[in-house]
Amino acid sequence: QVQLVESGGGSVPVGGSLTLSCAASGRTFSVVMMAWFRQPLGKEREFVARTWYTGNGPEYADSVKGRFTISGNNAKTTMYLQMNNLKPDDTAVYYCSALMYEDNESTNYWGQGTQVTVSS
Repeated sequence: QVQLVESGGGSVPVGGSLTLSCAASGRTFSVVMMAWFRQPLGKEREFVARTWYTGNGPEYADSVKGRFTISGNNAKTTMYLQMNNLKPDDTAVYYCSALMYEDNESTNYWGQGTQVTVSS
C-alpha cells in the first residue's frame, strides 16, 4: 500500500501563489505515476497535473498550464504543486494521487485532500 498526506493548502488572494506538498510512504518503489486532482465544492473531481516515473514528461490540465508546476523527488516520497497567479476558479480541495503497479496489477491511492481558497 501507499499512504499519501497533502499539506500546504490555505487562503490566498487572486494572483497569489501557493505550494502544495504530498508526502508518500509505504511501497513507493512501485509507484509509476503521481498526480494532483481537485474538487470544487459541489462539482466533480478533476485532473490538474501528473508526473510519470517512466520517462514521460509532466502533463497539465489546460486550465492550469503556464501557472502550475508539478515536481517531485526520484525517491517518490515527495511531490509538489507550485501554483502561481491563482484565480477564484482554482478554489477547491486538492488531492494527491499515486498509481502503483505491482504483480501486473495497478492500484490508485488518494490522500485526504487539502483546501485551497482563492479570494477576490
